Amino acid sequence: MKINIYYGGRGLIEDPTLYVIGKLTEVFEELRVNVTRYNLFEEKNTIAMLPKTLKEADGIILATTVEWMGIGGYMWQFLDACWLYADKQKIEKLYMMPVVTASTYGEREAELTLIQAWEMLGGIPYSGLSAYVEDHVEFETNSAYTECIEKKAEAYYRVINKKIKMLPASNMVLRQNLLKSNTIVLTPQESEQLSMYVSDDTYVRKQKEDIEELTQLYKEMLERGENDGGEFIRNLKENFHPIEDFAAVYSIELTDVNKNLVIEIQDKHLKCYYGEKADADVIAKTTRAVMNKLVLGRTTFQGAFMSGELTAKGNFKTLRTFDQVFQFNVL
Repeated sequence: MKINIYYGGRGLIEDPTLYVIGKLTEVFEELRVNVTRYNLFEEKNTIAMLPKTLKEADGIILATTVEWMGIGGYMWQFLDACWLYADKQKIEKLYMMPVVTASTYGEREAELTLIQAWEMLGGIPYSGLSAYVEDHVEFETNSAYTECIEKKAEAYYRVINKKIKMLPASNMVLRQNLLKSNTIVLTPQESEQLSMYVSDDTYVRKQKEDIEELTQLYKEMLERGENDGGEFIRNLKENFHPIEDFAAVYSIELTDVNKNLVIEIQDKHLKCYYGEKADADVIAKTTRAVMNKLVLGRTTFQGAFMSGELTAKGNFKTLRTFDQVFQFNVL
């Protein structure tokens, strides 16, 4: 059995949450459970990649400290990353126990927030530990509190080991009917790859520099009067590599110039024009600078999508085929 602990506090020595998860870890290890702890304050630059660590766990503990209000920014970032990048099928089978201590008001509300968030993600929440701690020394030396923590650890172990079923909650119905994402559904592998791009500061910085460079190039083109958009159509036709029995319609909105580029492919026939196509197989949005970067071979259609420079909805397989049909040479 493997349990992951995600600690969302600041790592202060007097933080009672550290004491609680320490006692929980001792009990789990006595029960021969493999425990791994992730300190979110140490992982703050790569939080977007942490959801992939859920794949190997049988249960997790979300532990945080209420210092003035709520569960804290690091824990919110981690939960946001789970919503965007985690394997939802894995989360559906994953137990979660919240641990919250507070030096001010709000420990029960924070515990409830973690439970509700995990339910919205589709996971299985288990009642956790929450406590108001005025004096951390008195709290840590109280044998009755220690016994309570140890019994909770044993109970959580039994829940995971026996895969005990939990009663359904209304949050699951809310998630199924109201919180439907309007983005393209990615595979777990694609979500993990996207989280790596988001966490790579060097990559993101390089992309911003490229965008700035292309933006300047685009401004110079506008000054020269080359703003009719015809160069994109010309480049598409010159770099068209047809695929047998492949038919698709792409609609690419260039948001900064208020134009819509439509690309219709039917076997070896290609038709490109500016207009509207509401029933396109892939409907994308980007800027003229990114489109120029695409036709110059400095990025790919899927690469622009994965980096967030281009948004799209529709048939994801057709989206990926764009880079096979159009192969641009680097200029």
